Amino acid sequence: AKNNKNLQDSLTRLSSGKRITKPADDAGGLAVSMKLTASINRTRAAISNIQNSLSFGEVQDGALQAATRIVDRLAELKSLSLDVMKSTADISNYNTEFQALQQQLQSITAETFNGVSLFAGTTASGGSTTFGTDKNVVSVFTSDRGAAGSVVSLHKATLLAALTFNGSNAGSATTDAGATGGSNITLANASNMLSIGALGISFFTKALENIATLRAENGATMTRLQFAEDHLRLTSANLEAANSRIMDVDVASESTALAKYNILSQASAAMLAQANMSQSTALMLLG
Repeated sequence: AKNNKNLQDSLTRLSSGKRITKPADDAGGLAVSMKLTASINRTRAAISNIQNSLSFGEVQDGALQAATRIVDRLAELKSLSLDVMKSTADISNYNTEFQALQQQLQSITAETFNGVSLFAGTTASGGSTTFGTDKNVVSVFTSDRGAAGSVVSLHKATLLAALTFNGSNAGSATTDAGATGGSNITLANASNMLSIGALGISFFTKALENIATLRAENGATMTRLQFAEDHLRLTSANLEAANSRIMDVDVASESTALAKYNILSQASAAMLAQANMSQSTALMLLG
């Protein structure tokens, strides 16, 4: 009976691939395995979240690239309009594209990724406009412990601020982007399109510098997220290895045990049959 039980246990382990097929096999090991399995599942979820954050950053950077090309084209149109050979009608034609591109810039600042805005919004208070408030920082949890673990702050690029300057210096763009005050003007204001003659070349130069800074910040954050993902993948692989040592069967040793218990079971049955025959022989002698 004991050999048959061991044989069945060995068959169950080999057929399931698990060393622990019921709590009685290793109660402590089963408890540790449950915690490891939960940690593995959380780590996989964190990896998925980081990948989504990387996708968010990629889309954001693509929009910033588009904004760069638009601002570059606006600067080119401004330069072309300064040609002494251009008539008033020619400048008006340039101005048509100039204002259309501003509308496209405004559309870019309002883009979303699965309903989440790509760029920081603005809040108005007392006639002033403030850019890049705390609500525009997204926290990406890069461990299986959630908020208790490591966090990477993913900033929504302040594109609108990068295109906004103090109105009194619009021609020279001497002030930093994101200045506060009721005199602010922006290239991305759909309700107040700026004419081609309202801005100086240096305005666009400063705007391009600001967008370049936003792209650099975006790239730095994505680099952090990629390193965090690599670390989580390494952690997940080692957690799975540790869990496997506890739960998974050693096929080589279990196959040897199966052969052993199979032979012992057959030998036990043969000896039992032989013992039963000896009783029959005794009865024959009595007869």
